[in-house]
Formats: sequence, C-alpha cells, structure tokens
Amino acid sequence: MKPIVLALFVGFTLQAPLGFIAAQQSPGKIPRIGFVSGTGDPNNPGPNVEAFRQGLRELGYVEGKNHQVEYRYIEGKSERIASLVTDLIQLKVDLLVTASLVSTRVAKKETKTIPIVFNIPDDPVALGLIDSLARPGGNITGVTRIGRELSGKRLELLTEAVPGIKRVGILYSSTGVGGTATRRNFEEYEVPARALKITAQSIYVRNPSQDLDGAFREAVKGRANAVIIISTTPVIPFRKKITDLAIKNRLPLLAESSSWVNVGGLMSYAANELESSRRLATYVDKILKGTKPSELPVEQPTKFELVINLQTAKALGLTIPQSLLFRADRVIK
Repeated sequence: MKPIVLALFVGFTLQAPLGFIAAQQSPGKIPRIGFVSGTGDPNNPGPNVEAFRQGLRELGYVEGKNHQVEYRYIEGKSERIASLVTDLIQLKVDLLVTASLVSTRVAKKETKTIPIVFNIPDDPVALGLIDSLARPGGNITGVTRIGRELSGKRLELLTEAVPGIKRVGILYSSTGVGGTATRRNFEEYEVPARALKITAQSIYVRNPSQDLDGAFREAVKGRANAVIIISTTPVIPFRKKITDLAIKNRLPLLAESSSWVNVGGLMSYAANELESSRRLATYVDKILKGTKPSELPVEQPTKFELVINLQTAKALGLTIPQSLLFRADRVIK
C-alpha cells in the first residue's frame, strides 16, 4: 500500500555530554523511569512494552545497570489511572512515559517538573496538551499516531472490503476521565459516514466486562453491516472477546490498531503501534542526556499500515477484493 507521508519533524537539539546523567545523580544512583502502560499487565507486559524495551536496548540501556523502569498497568480500569500516575510521581521518578491519552492528561495536570513522554493516537495540539508539534513547550513531548484523523479513510477502506454497506456500528466506551473526548471520536466517524451515505450507529458500552454481548445484540437489531471499534482504555483488555463476538454475529470488524486484527478483527488501518512504542526510547534517551522536553518536536508517523485477516474474512463468508489485498501491508492467512 502506498504510504501517506505527513510532516516528520527532525532536527532535535544537541544532546548533553554522555556524562550528564552521572553528573546530575548521586553516586551509585541510576535514572528511574515511570511507565504507565495502556495495554498488558504485570504477568504479560505485551508487545508495546517490549518494543519500548527493545528501543532502549538499541540505545545501550541495560535495565538495572544504567536505568530502572517502574511499570504500571491500567488493565482497562480508567479509574486507576490517577492513582498510578500519583504513585510514580511520589516515587520521584526522573521521567514519566504515558502510553494513553488519559494518563498523559493526568500526568500533565499533576506535575510541571518531571519530564513527560507520551504515545497517543490523538492530535496533542488540538487537545491542548502542547503548544505546537515543533516546539511543544512545558515539560511534555512524545509521539502521536494521529489515529483520529484516519476515521474517514478507514470508512472508505471498509466500503471497499464490504461493498454495499449502509449502516456501521461504532462501538466505544467512556474512559471515565475523558468521556467527552470519546464521544467526539464517535462524531469523527459520523461526519465522513454521511459523505459516504452510510449511517453511523452509536453503540456505547458502559461496562465492557458486562455489556459486550448486549452491544452486539444492539448492532444486529440496528441492522449494522459492520462494526468499527474505537480503541480506548476500557475495551483493550477485551479485544479477543470483541473480535469473537463480531465473528459470531457475522459483523466485519474494522479496528484502529493491528493488535485487534491479530486476534480476529477483519482489518485495521493505522500507524505502526510497535514502532511508535520503540520511538519513545529515543525521547527518553535525549531527555536523560539533558535535552528539555520543550525542545523535542513531537513526531508524527510517516506511514500507515493496512492489515487484513483473511482467516476472519473466510469465517464471515467475505471475499476481499484483490485490489485491496494488493495494497495491504500485511495479510494474515
């Protein structure tokens, strides 16, 4: 698939000498990083955390030797986010990594001194997190996957995969902290859907641990031809159940991350999430070596990936057009 190229800000400021960390730390002390992960759990950190660790290893970091990471996992429970961030701040970590929008907002609110490196799918300027992509300002910077801006393109791809669709269920759940933003994410599908003469059916899931079966009954009752899942903190732990329910109800599911396609979703169109996680290590490295977050431009992806699961297509009785398969970056057979 031909990549869509967006602005990628480069030209980072010069780093401080390699001895900066040692000069700023007490003898024998190594930098402590706090990492709030939106996926995984302590027993199974998941691929995003491993990608971050790999990025650090590539830069010469050995955990326990020249840095220490304190991991905290949201595990789909948005109400825990504030306490997780507060816990890390009280530990006096040298740097915070936030891998979700809500944890980023909480961290920005709770500290003006600890550097924050985020990895979010949203536009950080539009949300008021930073001043600009080139010069974020304050104590915050990071990576944006700009997933929200892809809503229209995802709908277009879905109409190619499932010709003739008239109604799409948009499944989403409130984050508990950013519920308004979640509703706005639905509206960002609603607008391009109208242009494609598709009705966007709002399917709000109050409690994913209890309400998912009912959500799919609602989609079927509303005669949805397909489902799009808005990937927010509460639904992430239920990826496999949601994709299984989509297949059971014969509803093609389009996702905002390839991780959903890996477990049975039909297709996704998004920036490479693992690459974004790996790139966080570059920011950590530069900040620990003395560069101010305000001077590190926020990165945007230069390429978006189309991933299609042919096993799921077969289970749904769908034939994916060859023209779409040729453009796919990865096909699961």
